[in-house]
Amino acid sequence: MRRLVIPFLVAALAVVGGCSYKVNGAPVSTAPLEVEPPFGGEDPSSTEETDPSSTDSPDPSGSAEPSAVGDVCSLIGWKDLPYDVPDKNAKPTDTGYDSSFDQSCKWQTHVDDLDVGVTLRFRESRTITLKDATGEVEVGGRKVAYSDRTTDTEVQPSCVLAMDYAGGGIGIIVIDGSARFGAICDQGKRVAELLLGKEPA
Repeated sequence: MRRLVIPFLVAALAVVGGCSYKVNGAPVSTAPLEVEPPFGGEDPSSTEETDPSSTDSPDPSGSAEPSAVGDVCSLIGWKDLPYDVPDKNAKPTDTGYDSSFDQSCKWQTHVDDLDVGVTLRFRESRTITLKDATGEVEVGGRKVAYSDRTTDTEVQPSCVLAMDYAGGGIGIIVIDGSARFGAICDQGKRVAELLLGKEPA
């Protein structure tokens, strides 16, 4: 009887193995570290007359004229973020990539197969509003609007924050689907707190 059972089991396993299939598609991790920034507020290009000296897009190489409030992207760095990277003193992954803002930068790294990190967007002399905010919190005496998109299936797990900053406005986006570094909006509030502690006069 045993001699009959063993060949039967082997044959059954072969049939099950033959039924396996490959799922087509790309993992979420291949998406770039970005969600559509839901920021509002006055856009300088829509309210001012065209002036080639003031409407040129920021130069990603960093050779553009320095901001009146300095380099906002230099106020925080990898050492302030919870992610493990080989060099905590390394520069942001990218800067000046969003021409609709005076300054923009991101810190992006990988956790397993996921891209995680933080992006900043700063606009001088103009506030930044947050569309579809889900809440508001006070950080360092400053009101910070936020949108918790942790469970939003349309975007990567993220939290978007906006606040008045250095006479203008700053937007913060934290993207982290790893669930390893605490609540995503708490990470964003921590970034806001660090920025407020170094706010240019």
